[in-house]
Amino acid sequence: MENEVIEFDIGLGGNGYESVAIIDDDDMTDNITVTGTVAAGGGGGGGLISNYVTTERDMDLEPCEGMEFESEESAKGFYNWYARRVGFSTRVSSSRRSRKDGAIIQRSFVCAKEGFRNLNEKRTKYREIKRPRTITRVGCKASMSVKIQDSGKWVVSSFVEEHNHELVPPDQVHCLRSHRQISGPAKTLIDTLQAAGMGPRRIMSALIKEYGGISKVGFTEVDCRNYMRNNRQKTLEGDIQLLLDYVRQMQADDPSFFYAVHGDDEQFTGNVFWADTKARENYTYFGDTVTFDTTYRSNRYRLPFAPFTGINHHGQPVLFGCAFLLNESESSFIWLFKTWVSAMSGRHPVSITTDHDTVIRSAIMHVFPDTRHRFCKWHIFKKCQEKLSQVFLQYPNFEADFHKCVNLSESVDDFEACWLSLVAKYDLRDHEWLQAIYSSRRQWVPVYLRDTFFAEMSITQRSDSMNSYFDGYINASTTLNQFVKLYEKALESRNEKEVKADYDTMNTVPPLRTPSPMEKQASEFYTRKMFLRFQEELVGTLTLMASKVEDDGTVTTYQVSKFGEDNKCYHVNFNVLEMRASCSCCMFEFSGLLCRHVLAVFRVTNVLTLPSGYILKRWTVNAKSSVILEERVNDACSSYLESHTVRYNTLRHEAFKFVEEGAESVDTYNVAVSALEEAARKVAVAAKNEGRVMANGRSREDSRSNGTLTKRNIVNLHGSSDQNISEDDMDRKIEQLNNELECARRKCEVYRTNLFSVLKDIEDHKQQLSLKSQIIQYNMKDCL
Repeated sequence: MENEVIEFDIGLGGNGYESVAIIDDDDMTDNITVTGTVAAGGGGGGGLISNYVTTERDMDLEPCEGMEFESEESAKGFYNWYARRVGFSTRVSSSRRSRKDGAIIQRSFVCAKEGFRNLNEKRTKYREIKRPRTITRVGCKASMSVKIQDSGKWVVSSFVEEHNHELVPPDQVHCLRSHRQISGPAKTLIDTLQAAGMGPRRIMSALIKEYGGISKVGFTEVDCRNYMRNNRQKTLEGDIQLLLDYVRQMQADDPSFFYAVHGDDEQFTGNVFWADTKARENYTYFGDTVTFDTTYRSNRYRLPFAPFTGINHHGQPVLFGCAFLLNESESSFIWLFKTWVSAMSGRHPVSITTDHDTVIRSAIMHVFPDTRHRFCKWHIFKKCQEKLSQVFLQYPNFEADFHKCVNLSESVDDFEACWLSLVAKYDLRDHEWLQAIYSSRRQWVPVYLRDTFFAEMSITQRSDSMNSYFDGYINASTTLNQFVKLYEKALESRNEKEVKADYDTMNTVPPLRTPSPMEKQASEFYTRKMFLRFQEELVGTLTLMASKVEDDGTVTTYQVSKFGEDNKCYHVNFNVLEMRASCSCCMFEFSGLLCRHVLAVFRVTNVLTLPSGYILKRWTVNAKSSVILEERVNDACSSYLESHTVRYNTLRHEAFKFVEEGAESVDTYNVAVSALEEAARKVAVAAKNEGRVMANGRSREDSRSNGTLTKRNIVNLHGSSDQNISEDDMDRKIEQLNNELECARRKCEVYRTNLFSVLKDIEDHKQQLSLKSQIIQYNMKDCL
């Protein structure tokens, strides 16, 4: 019987299983492109057929003993093609080698379900398998064996057709491992769409539409995802070197530029960190609170770009350093945090905000044990939409109730009660993800965090710094090569915005909305944006009422609420002697600006200016000043107002207690009146003898310690009671000397005020020159 020779070309798509993610068998070999000839044995004679191309008739060709192939690869490809048509997956099982030269002389191709899994007891005895693989081998006997002939051709020596399991229908064949290949045209399309910034899911949707169905695509979304990952890895190896060259050149140009790589040349992990001079300077001014954002996927490799950012004195995002992390393990984050804090002179932040990630949390606990760690609430809300999508669809009011529970709870007890009510209402007590975020509630729910400084103006508003510094410059299609240029553009843009905010603050005067000395004082201290925020709180006091509810002699408690809304009130504790106040809303602790509730208490207690302890330098025009001017031009006035206020409030506080006790009965009333009359006489004598002078409506406290002259001072100056000096002459002498002393004090105060005014002018002039210099530099860049 004469064999007919067939050229068999099945075009399996090149690189075989490089994109397959699920490995069922350890001994599965890679598939390869097949181009060869097949000698098909037949019953009737026939001649040699060359340049054979498969047709629908040839697709029905079945293996049989005696069938010849030009090569082993051709045999393997034919059997796999047959398996695809029938509905099973194949793999290479065993082979025999020649004793002469070790060449393979026999090969067996089997159904992927042939045999049984070999459970290696040594490998699994002492360790727990977290994700055991499903059983895929069931002892199927279907196979085809080929052996080489003296002619060099391969002939089928045995063929078993029967399977002991169900075969896969045609619409599911593409899921079988040996039939999952990405063809050349499909790779080209994936590359194009990936470069445009599309993810695996959207790319698969485009391929399904292009090919007319998932079964005609020939591979799964997992294969597409793995192919894209391998592509990214190959491209990354070359482009990461560009980034390293960039940071090395930056350090050569500027010795203060800091960079570090994780590992050495032989064991480079792909983790890189850098911080320029400005970033390190910014941290010295605004490093009290930091945001570490790993949610950027700023390039087509999906390589996590992680910037450290904060908030400057204008409320704008400011950069503290950047990192690229190829390895997102806990050890990588520990290395990064230690490297970053080293670049920042070893100073730890007060608080840090990150994405909700247990690995990052562990690393922060290791490196920053005393720093308050917060998960970004808005990232949790976004994740909630994914994890609870069915709940959102089923219950339209759930989202509003969820936000209300998280954002509007006034206390921990309110939140706990509201949460229990929420999960009960929507039957979510057993929802795994919801319980996970509840267990970490102390790190993202506002009521647990508002006693810590995060530099945010509102607990319910989103911070502008979170995931916004590079917005508009970095996106999913950005390559590392492009990233360097776009990174520099983002820095220039942010610097220009800060210069503009500095210019507006220094060269324009904000309109005042009240006659309050406190508002005028704040307009001179704060930057424009911070003043407007403070002004909003100050004006808000006009709608509030503050009522005293408790007084223990040192601290007075006030209840502050809007008129007619006593059910929603805040409590302010005020120590008038120390000029310290705290509110139950904790706005000052959270944002660094006083809330309207404290300001309302200041209003009713005649506190006319902001106490110095409530003016954070980081929000002022001198936030980045090297000269510390704790006392400015109007500080003398402020100190006198404050000291007079303290004295006034203390006396009034004691007098009220005296009046209340004195009015209890007629006897106590008479005693109180007599005591007040006696006190009035003593105060008048003290005012005369101590030479108390009223200046500009403010009392200046004079005492022996600050150089005030009294009769006893005059007597001591003369060594004894000089009988030659009459009582009237002594009084006149005392008054004259005290007037001269007061005149000298006023001159000293004027000189002191003028000195601080000069220092202020020097500092303002320095900032204006720096501002003009930066503007000129940017203009020169634009011209170039």
